[in-house]
Amino acid sequence: MLHRYLPMTEEDKQEMLGAIGVETIDELFSDIPEQVRFQGTYNIKPAKSEPELLKELSQMASKNANTKEYASFLGAGVYDHYVPVIVDHVISRSEFYTAYTPYQPEISQGELQAIFEFQTMICELTGMDVANSSMYDGGTAIAEAAMLAAGHTRNRKILVSKAVHPETRDVLQTYAKGQRLEVVEIPHKEGVTDLAALEAEMGADVACVVVQYPNFFGQVERLADIEKIAHQHKGLFIVSSNPLALGALTPPGKFGADITAGDAQPFGIPAQFGGPHCGYFATSKAFMRKIPGRLVGQTVDTDGKRGFVLTLQAREQHIRRDKATSNICSNQALNALAASVAMTALGKQGAREIAVQNISKAQYAKKQLEANGFPVAFAGPFFNEFVVDCGKSVKEVNAALLQKGIIGGYDLGLYYPELANHMLLAVTELRTKEEIDTLVKEMGDIR
Repeated sequence: MLHRYLPMTEEDKQEMLGAIGVETIDELFSDIPEQVRFQGTYNIKPAKSEPELLKELSQMASKNANTKEYASFLGAGVYDHYVPVIVDHVISRSEFYTAYTPYQPEISQGELQAIFEFQTMICELTGMDVANSSMYDGGTAIAEAAMLAAGHTRNRKILVSKAVHPETRDVLQTYAKGQRLEVVEIPHKEGVTDLAALEAEMGADVACVVVQYPNFFGQVERLADIEKIAHQHKGLFIVSSNPLALGALTPPGKFGADITAGDAQPFGIPAQFGGPHCGYFATSKAFMRKIPGRLVGQTVDTDGKRGFVLTLQAREQHIRRDKATSNICSNQALNALAASVAMTALGKQGAREIAVQNISKAQYAKKQLEANGFPVAFAGPFFNEFVVDCGKSVKEVNAALLQKGIIGGYDLGLYYPELANHMLLAVTELRTKEEIDTLVKEMGDIR
């Protein structure tokens, strides 16, 4: 065989053709008129040997600016955090690595327990009563939360803060279009949700209010004030939250959130050029039977031994289509396991210490930039991200930083025209004082 990943021999091919009663591959397409068939040659390079191909692909991959060789100050929803070594060791085990989903509980106890622990830790972090076995990512988790709210309240209007991640808002708009729901975006004021604008839009037709905590600009929203507005007319209060930040911040459940959802990427999941990641979804008990996806529960078998099972499955694959609350057909079990292992390895104290390091290092970077003439846009409390005025094109600044071995921040002008020339900088626990000082120096030289 010439290709180790294409183990079909010529004999295999002839045997299959014979089994279906044709002599050549072309006969399989005989029903397609000649004039609509592709007759040319594909515009691809000639095949290479495996060593040649590996060398070429390695050379291409080496052109990427990765976080192992570059100091990254890029966040905006995906962060460069510490991943305990044990995470990769556990998720690389074959019983986890190859498991798709735990349909047979009697042979999936390890995976079911891992998911159960994930649910438990998410509840502890968010202050909510119940969490599901995970979602695809943070954006779809929030969109599913809004769909749950619309179905529960039977209202058609969704209010979402413009300080929520722009891509999450895009996903929400896509979901809402299919359900014929109206999405109204509430402007931000000084980097946080404009409460006056929010209150002006509130009414009996509102299904939910969606905010982010910390928000897209890194600012800490005033959840206590937003909750009062959100619950004026029995709408639901939905909070998108960075779970690592909840190691230091008061959890949304303490502020009366009905649903807390988001992305578990900060715990044990590398950036991976944008995915795959893992969404989480937690609610109060009142919405337990409307949670999308699945819930793993703990029970005992006939001998009284502790065991785990899929307790609730509210998707159309398991129940009548008209009773389903979502068409979520899978979960990110492997990434949820990675998050579980990371949270377990860190423990409560470790998670808090890392969260505090994010806050203190981001504060140091902010002060150094301000001292060197770079205005910071918003004055309120923030977690590990803040907005800085570069005074020139962020694209130009980032290109220059890259030449110095630094991955710069997010260009806010891409989604917020009023914040052109403003950069969203993320400073995690992995950034050293030397790296922060180098960033400040290089930005000063670029200016």
